[in-house]
Amino acid sequence: MIAQVAIAGLAIAGLAPAAAAATVVDDGIPAAFTATPGDAERGRAIVAQRQQGLCLLCHSGPIPEERFQGNLAPPLDGAGSRYTAAQLRLRVADARRLNPASLMPPFHAVPDAAIEARQRVGAAWRGQPILDAQQLEDVVAYLQTLK
Repeated sequence: MIAQVAIAGLAIAGLAPAAAAATVVDDGIPAAFTATPGDAERGRAIVAQRQQGLCLLCHSGPIPEERFQGNLAPPLDGAGSRYTAAQLRLRVADARRLNPASLMPPFHAVPDAAIEARQRVGAAWRGQPILDAQQLEDVVAYLQTLK
């Protein structure tokens, strides 16, 4: 199944963010959001940090320097073996496309007003993606290394 999905804030191949739309094919987004390939080292830093990515609040992963890791979501170990880059891209961008009841926030989709009301997003962050397009590609590049 192919669907055009508008995910605000994307910059696919140089398109202006408002004009970008991701094409979801089956359970993934095959096209990268940026022309610049993701950087796995930067992606690892985003996954590990507690200020923006916050991945380790729910997931555990092979990042031994981070002592407190979550157990609410699947471990990140082996993510690159379980999923393709396209599948990871969709799951990080907006896991609600696969499971509307997902606890995982949309990292690169602007939540709708009903979701924002439930999540109580602060005014300064309303309508803003958590990760920009390059950061999302960096995280995907890192997760792909976890074989």
